[in-house]
Amino acid sequence: MQANYVQRLRLTFSKDGPARYISHLDLARTLERALNRARIPVAYTQGFNRRPRMQMATALPLGYTSEYELADILLMEKMEPGTAQQQLMARMAPGINISQVEEVPISGPSLQSITQSSSYVATPLDPVDFAELQAKVASMLAAESLEKVREKQGKKKTYDLRPLILDLSTTQDENGQVYIYMNLCLEPSRTGRPDEVLEALGFDPLDMRIHRTGMVLAEDA
Repeated sequence: MQANYVQRLRLTFSKDGPARYISHLDLARTLERALNRARIPVAYTQGFNRRPRMQMATALPLGYTSEYELADILLMEKMEPGTAQQQLMARMAPGINISQVEEVPISGPSLQSITQSSSYVATPLDPVDFAELQAKVASMLAAESLEKVREKQGKKKTYDLRPLILDLSTTQDENGQVYIYMNLCLEPSRTGRPDEVLEALGFDPLDMRIHRTGMVLAEDA
């Protein structure tokens, strides 16, 4: 079947404010509505249930904020990236800001297949013993393995969290506010999750503000 698209654009956008409570599925729908309202000539799949040819790099858990999300869209007609950005932002939902639109090779690999790592900063909502936290971080980094259990669809699976942590550090500002920085593996079938790292440090992830600060793709490494 002949391809019905001629251009691939990559959107870099942030998700904050009211958008932090939009699920991954609803985020895809929000972007789809914005594409339609902005009259972006996005290509659609064939068949009965036609969907826009769009893919996002990775899902962001509900409640997290981010300054670096990625989505690729395939177009039926070519557009200048700057024009596409302006038209989309004029129709975008509150809390989503498109900071960059760039053209990428149309035949390149999917976003999900080239993600390598993702960085986060977690901010505790309650006071933290900074010295104790520093000791826990050092102990975690020194560990050869950190055996944990994930549960999915009622089935439990044991895995090693340690190789999924590429970097982990913490700082404290002059006001006593603590920040925990994480750089976690984000490869296909090998994903480090901020909530699991925080639980390993003894925190309840619900007592944290978790913000994605960046993502590394294989082509950028």
